Parts: sequence; C-alpha cells; structure tokens
Amino acid sequence: MEVIINKLEDWQEVVDQIIPQLQHNIFLLKGNLGAGKTTFTQFLLKNLGSQDEVNSPTYSIVNEYNTPKGKIFHFDLYRLKNIEEVYDIGIEEYLDNAFLCIIEWPEVYEDELYGLKYHTMSINNTGEHREVTFD
Repeated sequence: MEVIINKLEDWQEVVDQIIPQLQHNIFLLKGNLGAGKTTFTQFLLKNLGSQDEVNSPTYSIVNEYNTPKGKIFHFDLYRLKNIEEVYDIGIEEYLDNAFLCIIEWPEVYEDELYGLKYHTMSINNTGEHREVTFD
C-alpha cells in the first residue's frame, strides 16, 4: 500500500486502509523526525476505540493505551543505543501481553524480530507531502 499525505485529514484514509490488514501484534513505524509517526498513531488509536490521549513516547520510551480489544504499547526506541537497552525495558513482556505494539525507530531491535510476523509502515516527509508505505 502506498498513500500520499497532503493534509492532516489524509491520515484517516491511511488508517482506514491499514486497520483491516492488521494481522500481527507488532507494528514497526519508520520515518524521519517530524514525519508524522505520532500523528498516525493518534488517528490509529482513536479508530481502534481508545479514549486515551496519545503522546510521543520520546522521553518515557513506552506509553500504554487502552482499547476495547486490549492494551496497545507505543514505543520510541530513538534514544536507545543498543539491544541490551531494549531488553532492559522489558520489550519481550510487552510484546507477549499486547493487542498491538507500535515501535517507532525500531532499527536497534529489528534484527531480533527475525522469524516473527510484523507489519512495517514507513513515512517519508518530502517537505511538500508525506509518502506512506505499508506492508
């Protein structure tokens, strides 16, 4: 799936296309700074029935949200320097106990996902629009 985002409301189209395709509880969210990763997450959680306020987990590393289908954990691994730091936050326990884990800046952990099923979404901010791909 590929979508061009020209305005804030276009995120709803992305969410409408992604929700029916969600089959795995791991969702890798890639994109440069300011690409819209947290904005996408806000739209997604609202559409999954969450009443919680969605914020970037940049400083907390992980935020927890409630939905009718279960807990969603939203990670930001940007500040983590190595795989040991990822394990120190207990990521495996989160993955085992979540309806969905959204992982921003997953590169430090991605090799550990070998053999697991997950979704990947990339957002490229070109300055004029955002290019979103999902698989």
